[in-house]
Amino acid sequence: MSEAVRTFLRTNQERFLDELITFLQFPSISTDPSRKEDVQLCASWLRDHLQMLGLQNVQLFPTEGHPVVYGEWLEAGAQAPTVLVYGHYDVQPVDPVDLWDSPPFRPTIRDGAIYARGAMDDKGQVWLQLKALEAWLRVEGRLPVNVKVLIEGEEEIGSVHLGDFVKQHRQMLDADVVLISDTAMLGPEKPAVCYGLRGLAYVELHVRGPRRDLHSGSFGGAVDNPANVLSWMIAQLKDRYGRITIPGFYDDVRPLSELEQQALAQVPFDPAAFAHSIGVPMLYGEAGYSPVEWLWTRPTLDVNGLWSGFQGKGAKTIIPAAAGAKISMRLVPDQSPADIAQKTIRYLQYLAPPTVEIDVLDLYGGDPVLVDPESPPIQVALKALETVYQTSAYLIREGGSIPIVSLFQKQLEATPVLMGFALPTENAHSPNEHFHLDNFYRGMETVAVFYELLAATMAQQSTQKHR
Repeated sequence: MSEAVRTFLRTNQERFLDELITFLQFPSISTDPSRKEDVQLCASWLRDHLQMLGLQNVQLFPTEGHPVVYGEWLEAGAQAPTVLVYGHYDVQPVDPVDLWDSPPFRPTIRDGAIYARGAMDDKGQVWLQLKALEAWLRVEGRLPVNVKVLIEGEEEIGSVHLGDFVKQHRQMLDADVVLISDTAMLGPEKPAVCYGLRGLAYVELHVRGPRRDLHSGSFGGAVDNPANVLSWMIAQLKDRYGRITIPGFYDDVRPLSELEQQALAQVPFDPAAFAHSIGVPMLYGEAGYSPVEWLWTRPTLDVNGLWSGFQGKGAKTIIPAAAGAKISMRLVPDQSPADIAQKTIRYLQYLAPPTVEIDVLDLYGGDPVLVDPESPPIQVALKALETVYQTSAYLIREGGSIPIVSLFQKQLEATPVLMGFALPTENAHSPNEHFHLDNFYRGMETVAVFYELLAATMAQQSTQKHR
């Protein structure tokens, strides 16, 4: 990266922060129908900014939900790689609002961080991407690579309409690399590139007993209690060693490669400190695997919600008529969400006693993602991070799911590069979400370096290929 580009980024930090504050003031909560106009206003404002940056073909594409913001700059030439920059401008709800130390849509700077809903997920990271583009265009009048920018407004509700959008605009979105800053570093001064994400299968279980709640004194002992049945069924889903008991659940789990095992071994992780940070006495996971593997590379099963019976103050002696649970399973390569959901449904049907009726709903699924850690874009990202942060960057996986990444990988046949600048402690989806400004600024420089290194690397490979 030229010194002029770096100087531009550093001398304009105050303006960049002011612009981010404006961006964060839009209450673009995609899950809240009452905020639909706010989401639209945020998208329109973002479109106008892409035009101001000098991007071409800037458009606001309507969907059946919230709009997609798009722009491109394709003047680097046919031989240069094309990077699709992906992010989202929608944010999570702010509840419980009384736990915020400052209003969630009134950005506040304190202790070197900016506090607001969306600060790190994902508006702050979107903004650093756009400012890296601005620096190149303002200083050099061009970018080292071709760039397409796609910023959606429904990531926090599962990108429900983006899949159709990508399929309908396959040619427009064609790219070699998808650059995404919606992940976290390993920790302060521990930059990382994520090469794998877990997928997701999500089911909802309903257990029905009598037509109505029954008096537990008059009917107890003669009627199977749906809450008891539900509890028993859930207990059967794991054994005492933390292994999931659904038949065939582990059939397609891909073993770790030798390179992955080496990369995981280098990750600094203190189980006791991690447990303390989240307020539990100790960690727990599947026997035979390390805590890092529990978090990143092993599939999981967790109850996300339970409901049944009387939950008010005092006592009410009833046998509830029904009970329910929401159950999610994080998946790893090469597990299929549809396959796992069906195996789970069949096993729950097998477990259900004849004294109750059950329904199991397949609510949602997302494929896991795995990128070759030795691919040139991943290696370039590591080098860019090391250049700016002046320390070795880590290769990591993450336990969460970003379903759209798999779609990009399959539909566009592009290499996803998950290079995020947030920290795990910055309260994503929680009150007092924040983003440290040091990483906000260094993130801009890293992305700017990434473009230059990617162009040089791909040009070198092309030259070697044609010798």
